[in-house]
Amino acid sequence: METDTPGNESGSSTLDPQTQLYKKSMRRLLQPIQKHLDNDSISEVMINGFDKIYVESGGKLHKTLDQFKDEESWEAAVRNITQFVGKRLTPENLSIEARLPDGHRVHIIQAPAAVGGTSVAIRKFAQEKLDIEQLIKFGSMTRQCAEFLGIAVHLAKNVIVSGGTGSGKTTLLNCLSSMIPADERIIVLEDSTELQLQQEHVVQFEVKPPDAYGRGGISMRELFRGTLRMRPDRIIVGECRGGEAIDMIQAMNSGHGGSMSTAHANTPIDALARLEVMSLMGGVDMPLSAIRAQISSAVDLVIQINRFHDGTRKLTHVSEVGDVDEKGRSTVRDIFTLAENADGDERLQWTGNQPELNKQVTRAKADLAIDLTSEFWR
Repeated sequence: METDTPGNESGSSTLDPQTQLYKKSMRRLLQPIQKHLDNDSISEVMINGFDKIYVESGGKLHKTLDQFKDEESWEAAVRNITQFVGKRLTPENLSIEARLPDGHRVHIIQAPAAVGGTSVAIRKFAQEKLDIEQLIKFGSMTRQCAEFLGIAVHLAKNVIVSGGTGSGKTTLLNCLSSMIPADERIIVLEDSTELQLQQEHVVQFEVKPPDAYGRGGISMRELFRGTLRMRPDRIIVGECRGGEAIDMIQAMNSGHGGSMSTAHANTPIDALARLEVMSLMGGVDMPLSAIRAQISSAVDLVIQINRFHDGTRKLTHVSEVGDVDEKGRSTVRDIFTLAENADGDERLQWTGNQPELNKQVTRAKADLAIDLTSEFWR
């Protein structure tokens, strides 16, 4: 799901001369992997050394026969990438994350952290954006589930998309954001720009590290706090990774409904636990029980998406977040789960649990441009 079509040279006339120069230079220096960057079916390119190049296609990894001429030419290509993005690999900064001219995300780790030499992973992002209809066609979700999620987004429910690396979280978040009403102001915060929202009124902010002398730069927490003063209708955080989680939770609890983010976790309940840990990283003087209660009050839905051994990506749970129980533990209530049907195939199925937003749906039926499934909303 998180595949991407690289750009081509056709749009280069709109780039400034320096960017055009870097882009041409980069295509030349990255020649051994350029065909993979230009291949629509490849979602990620991984270089573990000048002679070890792997690609991901259809959710599976394949080693290629391609290689750079030698270690020196590979290091030259890496230096060109860092020069374009304005970042430096130094003995004090062994890792950087950035975007290539065509919008692909690149992550670089150098020695001594990379024991076998400089390693690079390039995640590609599609110019042709997937939508909910395509996810239904691919079997990632059902139409009934898509209807439920569309209603939840319309009613400004706070959503966390949970999953592992490469499971399709960003793609799913893109699709969910397409359900946001067109007349709302959406502010997007990301470490490195990946989301491709299609609404007109979208403002995107990106984290910037300080320079070598500690000057400039802005963190995710600083961006988030500034965003609250910029009249957002919806706040979308590409991925919660640290202390900004507590700011997001507090914003969700203070009238900023319809917020969305992603988190790395294997189950909905694990996603809530992950939010707890990240909130504690924010350095707030608040007991865990209070943080847990805030998370349970703030987050309405957790959507779990997983990648399977055959390369497919499917929703496995759509769960409503409940109150903490009498033992102070977070709770979830599954609305959809992936289960085996009569034919032996696994398919996302309604659990029979009535969603808590029934009353809101009843009041908002006239405004919901959706054919409501009667079994849900009785």
